[in-house]
Amino acid sequence: MYCQACRAKNPDDEEYCRRCHQKLMILSGPLASEEGLEDLEEDFSFDEHLLERISILEEALKRTTETVQQLLNVVSKQQESLALTEAGVATARELLERHEVVEEEAWEATWRRHRSIRLLAIEKRDHFQHYRARIRSLHRGGEPERFDDLLDLTEQAFAAMDLERAIDALELAFELDPSNHEMAHFLGETLFNAGRAAEGLTYFEQLLALEPDHYEGLVYAGVIQHEEGDREVADRHLRRAEELYPDAFLPHFSLGAVCAARGDAREAAQHLRRAVAIDAAPQALFLLGRSYQELGEVGRAIRELEAAVEKSPDLEEGFYQLGLAYLDRRWNRKALEAFRQAHELNPQKFHYRELVRYLADSGDSPLPKVPETIAGALARGEEALAHDEPEEAYRQFREALRAAPDHPTLLTYYALTCLALDRTQEIEETVKRIAAAEPGEMLLATAYAIWIEALRSAGRFEEGHQVGHQLLDIVDGNVSRTIAYYEMAWSLAEMDGDLDEALGLARRALEISPEELRQFPLAALGWVHYKRQEFPQAVDYLDRANRLGTSSSTLTQLGMALLASGEEEEARSVLDRARTLRAHGSGVEFKMMECLRDSRRMYDRLTEQSDRRA
Repeated sequence: MYCQACRAKNPDDEEYCRRCHQKLMILSGPLASEEGLEDLEEDFSFDEHLLERISILEEALKRTTETVQQLLNVVSKQQESLALTEAGVATARELLERHEVVEEEAWEATWRRHRSIRLLAIEKRDHFQHYRARIRSLHRGGEPERFDDLLDLTEQAFAAMDLERAIDALELAFELDPSNHEMAHFLGETLFNAGRAAEGLTYFEQLLALEPDHYEGLVYAGVIQHEEGDREVADRHLRRAEELYPDAFLPHFSLGAVCAARGDAREAAQHLRRAVAIDAAPQALFLLGRSYQELGEVGRAIRELEAAVEKSPDLEEGFYQLGLAYLDRRWNRKALEAFRQAHELNPQKFHYRELVRYLADSGDSPLPKVPETIAGALARGEEALAHDEPEEAYRQFREALRAAPDHPTLLTYYALTCLALDRTQEIEETVKRIAAAEPGEMLLATAYAIWIEALRSAGRFEEGHQVGHQLLDIVDGNVSRTIAYYEMAWSLAEMDGDLDEALGLARRALEISPEELRQFPLAALGWVHYKRQEFPQAVDYLDRANRLGTSSSTLTQLGMALLASGEEEEARSVLDRARTLRAHGSGVEFKMMECLRDSRRMYDRLTEQSDRRA
């Protein structure tokens, strides 16, 4: 076979010319004589061929340059268009604020919320697009046209930020094709990330029935089974994942968390060391440091915990555990500073859930009864809150609000859930809706207290103080005024404002508080005295508050006051008790679930593993 470009002779089974590397083509026509071809081959100049190829490349480069220039022109025009749009939006905002139609804080909060929603929608849409082709290629069920329609509906729902509609469409599609393991995987992961882990487990179990060694199936199922209490099955799944994927982060990390949860610190440290060697994630460093501390290896614990808080400066439980480790070394100043940072990241929270229950049981001012149509959703939401599952509670309350959008009891529980999820802007809107319903003084005071706490958690102490003044203007009862005074005192103390005024407000709250709420103004008095560096008084009031109602936050503050007073041993005892009462967010299971919900990290890990295997 002769090359049509350089006329070189090649074997018949060659695909590319041995001389010029052009693809060989078979041409029909009369055959030339061997002698003629040999003459052509002898006359062929390789230099001429190279010059021809260079000319072709130059032409291609020229066309590419022209295309890039056109793209740059388009980008420049888009930039100008965006600048004009931004100027228009800025003008509208300035005029609205100047005429006091909107407030700057409200604008900023709403903008951040919409930005987050849009970014999340893009991520979900892109994630589904990555899976869709694989899901479609595996389709072996019936009704292919309906299957495609449901996939289209899912994509539209993700683009419209309607997660529930997307999940419903996916579940219908899976019913048409129950052997589609990619569909089972995506459904399980979506439900898990939506806070519905138990429902997601059903799909991960089906995934493992179809693909017994599926990486995500083993890890997700193992973690959820551990969360559900089936430790034996969880251990089996995670060990299998570790055996099959020894270079992956999540199996080692999850097994370490499981061992730490059951009190086996030594084995936990072994798994967590392997996880940290692969990826020094803050959660893994935190659990490894805690395991070292339980093993009595304080130096190694401090090293890992310091690395954890350096990587994640908002890791409140990391600072808290580091404070305990410093205490073991008797580094009291460092310990107090670590506890201070932990406290600033997780300021004292009023026990709003208990207050809502108190109001519900009160004969004087019970919560308005909910209609039967939403009673089930309200009960499910309350149960989710009790199990520290705010995402599920939020979903249930949102569903109930569609049927009863202005019911004050439902709105109050919804505000509680928004507080747990740091949805400050929604809380403000919800409290205004509660006030418009004229629900009664005590419920109104509770709603305002939730609003103030949300502002304080966001660092907006001055605004919280002003909302407390608003509450005093509209309430007269002792319970309501106790809440208002307490909140105002706490806000002033947290922003290091007028501590004399804060002390007076806390004392007024204590003077008029009913027995059921007495622990809260006592705790506020103790914390104000701590801020004033009056440590004996701080210890006295915080101890009295703790006797009336023990909580991890009050114990932490009491431990800090004892430590500042020089009572090191008693401080350590109190702080250890506080650790046992820490909220769900500091538990090892939560750290495991938190890491697993980072779907981007899991996707990156899988991509890296696939590349290595390839």
